[in-house]
Formats: sequence, structure tokens, C-alpha cells
Amino acid sequence: MARYNSLLLSVGGNIGDTTEQFGRLWQLLNERVGKVTVVSPYYKTAPWGFESDHAFTNAAAEVLTMLAPIEVLDATQEIERLLGRTRKSEDGIYHDRTIDIDLIAYNDIVMQTERLTLPHPLMEKRRFVLQPLCDIAPDWVHPLLHRNVRKLLKECADTSEILLM
Repeated sequence: MARYNSLLLSVGGNIGDTTEQFGRLWQLLNERVGKVTVVSPYYKTAPWGFESDHAFTNAAAEVLTMLAPIEVLDATQEIERLLGRTRKSEDGIYHDRTIDIDLIAYNDIVMQTERLTLPHPLMEKRRFVLQPLCDIAPDWVHPLLHRNVRKLLKECADTSEILLM
């Protein structure tokens, strides 16, 4: 019997109609990655790690997938291109973007390759990731930090304002 894997995603964007983009995103994820089972509320946040006049819309989602982690990465990067993303952030230099899809966790897998690190290496430092994630998976336990999302959010040093849309 086929086994589905639980994939937690963080998504954001700050160019164009992000609500419309997110609607298209959920559709494309269902078509290309797996079944989107739950989506968090949307949040407005200031850019993190760079200056911009454009606020971000952020959310989290759980997807049940049969794809391997690298296959998920390839599929989500293609979805980003389809939704208008033209360049990726590199070396900690961030830019405005139509859509950004981050793989936060894949079951309880811990992996680090040149292309993908799981769980996401900065998730516990980003309130814009933790708040939506707490809405959909508050009891998911980080396999390296051994704390659930609820506790990670409570301990997060990021004090950025995050507004429910």
C-alpha cells in the first residue's frame, strides 16, 4: 500500500495580488505535489532580512505527498516559476517576489544536501513562519530542537508584527 508523507510548507509573496496567487498555488500543489489538506489563515508581515515598501502575505499548508523531498523541491520551484518568480534568494540576499515556497518539514526527516535542508534551517527564527505553522500543526515536534511549534513560537526572538488578514 502506498504511503503518503506529511509535508509542511511556508509560503509568502509581496508582489501582485497575493491572495489570487495563493489560490492558484493551492491548485498547482494539488495537481503537482499532493493533496493540500489544510491551509492556515493569511498574515501580513514586514519583509524579513531586507528592506521593501511591499508587505508580505504569509501562510502555511500541509500537503500529503508521495513524492520524495527532492522531487517536492523541484515541483515547488517549477510552481514558483509558473507564478512569476524570476529569481531565487542567494547567500542571504532577499528580494521582493510574487511567491516563495519553503519546505519546512517532511515527516520527521532530517537531511542536508547542497539543494535542500530539512527541517528548514531558519524556521525557528521567523515569526512569519511559526505563527501560520502553529495554526495548522502546533504539536509537530522539530526533530533536532525537540520542541513543538507552539513552544518554538513562544520562544522565538523575532518580535516582528504579524497581522491576521
